[in-house]
Amino acid sequence: MTNAMESKAGEQTPDTGQGVVTRTVNAPAEAVWGVLADGWMYGMWVVGASRIREVEPSWPQQGSRIHHSVGLWPLLIDDHTEVLSATAGRELLLKARGWPAGEAQVRLTIEPARSQHSTIRIAEDVTAGPGLLVPRPARQQVIKARNIETLRRLAFIAEGRYRESVNAGRTSEL
Repeated sequence: MTNAMESKAGEQTPDTGQGVVTRTVNAPAEAVWGVLADGWMYGMWVVGASRIREVEPSWPQQGSRIHHSVGLWPLLIDDHTEVLSATAGRELLLKARGWPAGEAQVRLTIEPARSQHSTIRIAEDVTAGPGLLVPRPARQQVIKARNIETLRRLAFIAEGRYRESVNAGRTSEL
C-alpha cells in the first residue's frame, strides 16, 4: 500500500462542471494546511510551477500572492497566484495566472477524515485566456490528470512532514 490512497478523478461539481480530484492523505488536516500555508513549497506540489520568486509575507491571506514561474527553462513565464479567499485549515481559493497562456480558478478543500487522516479536494477550471477556446470536457481531462499528480505531491509532502513531526514528538508544531 502506498502512503496515500489513490485519487478519484471522476467526480463533477454540479454547478460548474469542474472536475474534482480527491485524495485521502495519511496526515491530519493541520499538516496539509501547513504545506498550503508555506508559499515557498508551492513549486514543489503544483505541477507546472518551476520556481518561486517571491512569497508575500501575508500568504495565504486574501489578496496575497506567490510570484512564480511556469514552464521549462528556457521557456519560462513569470506571473503570480493570488488568494481569492482562505479559511485556515479548511479551504483555499486561488487565481493562478500564467499569461499569455491564461488564468484559472483553483479551489482546494481539506476535511478531517478518520484518525490522523484527511481528504483533499481540488477543483480547477480556466477563467481567462486561450484555454477557454478548448471545450470544457477536453480541458477538464487535462486538468484532472495534472491535479491527480498535484495532489499526490501535496500528500507526500504533508505525510512526510507529519511523520517527521511525530517521530520528533512535535505534532503541535504543524
